[in-house]
Amino acid sequence: MKTILFIIQKEFKQIFRNKSMLPILFVMPFIQLIILPFAADYEIKNIRLTIVDMDQSVLSRQLNSHFQASPFFNVSYTLTPEEAEALIQHNDSDLYLEIPPRFEYRLLKEQRASLHLSIDAINGSKAGVSQAYVQSIVRDFNKEVIAEWVPQLQPRALAAIGQPVDITYQNWFNPDLDYNTFMVPGILVLLITMIAGFLSGMNIVKEKEIGTIEQINVTPIKKYQFVIGKLLPFWLLGLMELAIGMVLGKIIFDIPFVGSISLVFAFASVYLLLILGVGLLISTFSNTQQQSMFLTWFFMVIFILMSGLFTPIESMPHWAQVLTWFNPIAYFVDVIRLVMLKGSGWVDIKQTFFQILAFAIAVNGLAVWNYRKRS
Repeated sequence: MKTILFIIQKEFKQIFRNKSMLPILFVMPFIQLIILPFAADYEIKNIRLTIVDMDQSVLSRQLNSHFQASPFFNVSYTLTPEEAEALIQHNDSDLYLEIPPRFEYRLLKEQRASLHLSIDAINGSKAGVSQAYVQSIVRDFNKEVIAEWVPQLQPRALAAIGQPVDITYQNWFNPDLDYNTFMVPGILVLLITMIAGFLSGMNIVKEKEIGTIEQINVTPIKKYQFVIGKLLPFWLLGLMELAIGMVLGKIIFDIPFVGSISLVFAFASVYLLLILGVGLLISTFSNTQQQSMFLTWFFMVIFILMSGLFTPIESMPHWAQVLTWFNPIAYFVDVIRLVMLKGSGWVDIKQTFFQILAFAIAVNGLAVWNYRKRS
């Protein structure tokens, strides 16, 4: 234990003596946190819409057919609003449309009817676009109703019938549709990923580059002591960066935090073990810091762009969605948003937690095995 503590002490001294490393640790991540949330959004596709048709009339089925024909929605049906709410709560649906009983009767006899739309608004941009798509379809339905049913409507209502169907909105988890509320938690994931991934691999490979790795190998220091002493400082720095990022997100962007802070840090602790393992694995294949940096950047770019941070995973091609199963950033981005914005608990994320834990064990085991083999 003393040996590991001495290595950790040495590593912290080297980190804070390295003037080029300090800006990477304490400047670059927070610039990203401030700037990247304002990144532009993209077109939204494959929106998961649940319809609760409590009228089962000709006009309600006619409205349903409009949504089924839309290229932007994947439509499913439930019998009750409670079932639809449960789908949104468990992240199996993005919004649900409730068609109330006597919808057709009110529309034809009273010349006015209402619909209710509930939207998962964690992603404010996606929620806003989804709402606009629904409004467009309802407008087309209004025109169709007027053209088809005008002879049966009361003459006194024809002049005012412009939009006979009203729709009310309820945005969940992000009522103001604030895009920053959606982006900042994801940027926090990038922040600690950069710290753990880049610097851990470069730090270990530095020992190879300057030739001290051979000296360490002939000392009584065991391999696991060396690896733990090298990686643990970046594990601690990653958690510290996450804490600072959360504080800045609250102060600058007023990001809500509905769920458990300890749950986020528990997941981040395991996630950092995985990313540190990736850095260690890359370092075993690299002989210089430059090689390590380019290899890490190659994988980081792919992981970031396919993480669902900037574009929904549901809008990607199927083959790309399959690749995200092995993307650790995608898992943490999803978890931190669920916990911070939706208030999800351990039951909701435990499957993802154990998946990341399994990945961490596998990657670190492979990295240590390859490190021993090549040392």
